[in-house]
Amino acid sequence: MKEEQIEKLRGVVRDCVGKHLYSSAIFFADKVAAITSDPADIYMQAQALYLGRHYRRAFHLLNASQIVLRDLRFRYLAAKCLEELKEWDQCLSMLGPAKVDEQGNITDTKDYGSMYLDKDGEDREINILSAIYFLRGKAYEALENRVQARLWYKAAIKADPLCYEALECLIEGHMLTCEEETSLLSTLQFSPEDGWLSSFYSCLVKKYDKEYVVEAKFRELEQEHTLKNNTDLLACKAEYYHQCGEYQKCFELTSILLEKDPFHLKCTLVHLAAAMELGHSNELYLMACNLVKDYPQKALSWFAVGCYYYCIKKYDQSRRYFSKATSLDGTFAPAWIGYGNAYAAQEEGDQAMSAYRTASRLFPGCHLPTLYIGMEYMRTHSFKLAEQFFLQAKTICPSDPLVYNELGTVAYHMEEYKEAVLWFEKTLARIPSSVSEMWEPTVVNLAHALRKLKRYNEAIVYYEKALALSTRSSSTYAGLAYTYHLQDDFTSAITYYHKALWLKPDEQFCTEMLNLALEDECRHGADIEFESHQR
Repeated sequence: MKEEQIEKLRGVVRDCVGKHLYSSAIFFADKVAAITSDPADIYMQAQALYLGRHYRRAFHLLNASQIVLRDLRFRYLAAKCLEELKEWDQCLSMLGPAKVDEQGNITDTKDYGSMYLDKDGEDREINILSAIYFLRGKAYEALENRVQARLWYKAAIKADPLCYEALECLIEGHMLTCEEETSLLSTLQFSPEDGWLSSFYSCLVKKYDKEYVVEAKFRELEQEHTLKNNTDLLACKAEYYHQCGEYQKCFELTSILLEKDPFHLKCTLVHLAAAMELGHSNELYLMACNLVKDYPQKALSWFAVGCYYYCIKKYDQSRRYFSKATSLDGTFAPAWIGYGNAYAAQEEGDQAMSAYRTASRLFPGCHLPTLYIGMEYMRTHSFKLAEQFFLQAKTICPSDPLVYNELGTVAYHMEEYKEAVLWFEKTLARIPSSVSEMWEPTVVNLAHALRKLKRYNEAIVYYEKALALSTRSSSTYAGLAYTYHLQDDFTSAITYYHKALWLKPDEQFCTEMLNLALEDECRHGADIEFESHQR
């Protein structure tokens, strides 16, 4: 057969692959490889077999060739076949021996001096070594060696910043702390034309920076790089709103995005989380039904069902579906946390702790399991233990205001009021947006701590700030009334005791203190009248 005819057949194979006619591609690729015995044609045949899901046959073809251990593409495709066959140890053996350090740098490169034959290579392609490192990370993760998986994912993204999947695994799997994420991004070598990618990656990592910093990153991508309507960027922005506690804003954005792209699963997860916070049980029900119908094998679908039952306070059913989600995907962090929260909601502390500890072990870069363990210890008045876990959560994510709030609360319970004031002030300083109603309890707690330190005027300022955020809290009115009472401002105290009792008529403390304030005002009035007569 002439070279012209062979080249035409190669074109037919490529066209069949492009049109997803894999049996045709396999048929013609087999003939081309038989005629030429060219390694590139053998590779093309193996590629067609892989795409047609004939993994065992593709692996046998590659392994039988003399070139498999000398050409990285052959070796990588053979390992990909073993990945699909779930033969993880053999997959690692095929990729060859290698070592990586804590920073994701390869320390043993003797095995990577192989050839790299690629007849049809594009001008811009992802480094083959990056793909090999990523596959090695996946194999280690499947073997539940998440420490090695983390190192190889870091090696993959460092070898080529275009290997987005490696960064996605690190972020979605909560494998890195905030500091480690920032450090890793700073080491990536982007080419001059990839400035937009550097900005996009910085938006993907944990977004607890100051509001103006995060907003500036979004603006740069929207305006300079014309990505304003990009669904991934909008999902990233929605996640930022969720972390800020702006759940309504988040929900509105995810609703718009899901109308545009109803199967954007990352956006769906943020949408579910916002709906949970807002108590939108109907929305959760509809989302859960659609997800279970479209993706019955995905953990996200059953997590959505668990969220619905959690929202309507049916915690037993909620636990069942969160558990199903973890059995489908043991690396799906939200399901483990939901599972623990469902136990915690019924004060079943031991089971909640077990779920949180599992999550903490699986996701070292996620501070929430550690934070919730601390909350459980605080619920049982084990304040010292609670403080240790809150400090651990702070180490993992030093910028989350919620961690500082819990540290302030535990210090208050231990009667360390100066410490409590410092932690509450740090909380308010770290809120990435303007103080919303969500943070009203923090403002009240700061006022309580200042009152305990007899800094009454400062306490009054914060009680009034809390009332500006929410006028429905009887404890805020009670605290403000008591502060005025301690200053002997009985008229103001009586006014606020009345407001507290109007919201909560059976509040014993306010009832008793109101009577005392009335008596004190009468006595004070009598004393003033007596003094005027004496004069």
